[in-house]
Amino acid sequence: MAHTTARLDLTGQRFGKLTVVAPAENIGRRTAWLCRCDCGGERIVKTVHLREGKVTSCGCAKEKHSASALGLHYVDGTCVEMLRANTKRRNNKSGVVGVVWRPARRRWQASIMFKGTRHNLGMYAQFDDAAKARREAEALYYGSFLADFDAAQTASTSQEAPA
Repeated sequence: MAHTTARLDLTGQRFGKLTVVAPAENIGRRTAWLCRCDCGGERIVKTVHLREGKVTSCGCAKEKHSASALGLHYVDGTCVEMLRANTKRRNNKSGVVGVVWRPARRRWQASIMFKGTRHNLGMYAQFDDAAKARREAEALYYGSFLADFDAAQTASTSQEAPA
């Protein structure tokens, strides 16, 4: 005998800013619903995401926290302000961004992330060599990128200014 489960009817229920309007076509094996947002936008959302509170609007709520609203500039997936800040994560133990100790190899590994791709800069016996490789990679990858961004910003600002 086949096992069947009754489909949960969420029609009319509210989840944050969303009101469930009607069933939608399943997403994979997951039940989905057409939802209308308080702003008037519509979105299809899986049942699990509604019930767990992962999705509570059509996306309009995220706009006030978007990168542009926060004054961040992304170019090819790279945040200009993050490059300039060069902040270390709280769990960074080496003190240098992109340099980690690999105990299995007994070496320092240097790497750099740029435009969504991690570039391995090598394994080093000496910490100073790994840190130097990282600094050189920052100059290589970030230097011209930031200079090009600044030039483009200056050009667009000068075009907007009245003559």
